[in-house]
Amino acid sequence: MIEITSLEQQGVDIFSTLTEAQLRNRLEPEKGLFIAESPKVIRVALDAGYEPMALLCERKHIMGDAADIVARCGNIPVYTGERELLAQLTGYTLTRGVLCAMRRPPLLSVEEVCRDAQRIVIIDGVVDTTNIGAIFRSAAALGIDGVLLTTNSCDPLNRRAIRVSMGSVFLLPWTWLDRQITDLHQLGFRTVAMALNDNSVPVDDPALVAEPRLAIIMGTEGDGLPQQTITSSDYVARIPMAHGVDSLNVAAAAAVAFWSLRTR
Repeated sequence: MIEITSLEQQGVDIFSTLTEAQLRNRLEPEKGLFIAESPKVIRVALDAGYEPMALLCERKHIMGDAADIVARCGNIPVYTGERELLAQLTGYTLTRGVLCAMRRPPLLSVEEVCRDAQRIVIIDGVVDTTNIGAIFRSAAALGIDGVLLTTNSCDPLNRRAIRVSMGSVFLLPWTWLDRQITDLHQLGFRTVAMALNDNSVPVDDPALVAEPRLAIIMGTEGDGLPQQTITSSDYVARIPMAHGVDSLNVAAAAAVAFWSLRTR
């Protein structure tokens, strides 16, 4: 246990001054970290095998909500202090009073994510952390087997994305898409772009549901998917709308698509 007495105290920079980009450490991925927030989310990460490096814990939670986490984390630094001091340190009030810095695991390959999958989602250009977290939560709950993200999408191990997902980012295999979407044909997948155009079919079209291996492509709600992605997809699907509404938030649309296209 290390009592925090100063905002400049050695060792707490991972919780305070380091940016998400610095934590991620693109130049040395093996040294990359991420921050998990709240006891429930930290437990999910530990259960999934993620390695803890340090804890930041409000004093009252050490023997309370976080007691089991402190015990499970073993011989790592546990920085503690009063709620107000920790809020000054991090710049925000801690959710349930606990943060855990964890080591980033080695990235999976696209082949590893897709190997045993029947349904995957491709997240194309979605940069909002809340949407990323919500998509992962729906994917885990509604039968998606893996997630691929284009490199212009938000990092799933962003602190807010993790919290919104309620730890679901730890439950599904995921990686960055390092090739053209059409290359997934070589792995046995047909692709369906979620978009509004004249050639789209309803998202519960029987031909779509019957596909043995399907990659569902979700784009940003502002600009949608690039036209080239739509054109090169095997299917284009839409969610039928009522009352003149033209579209849903991408996270809500993803949940509808995942449920409609689940394996039967």
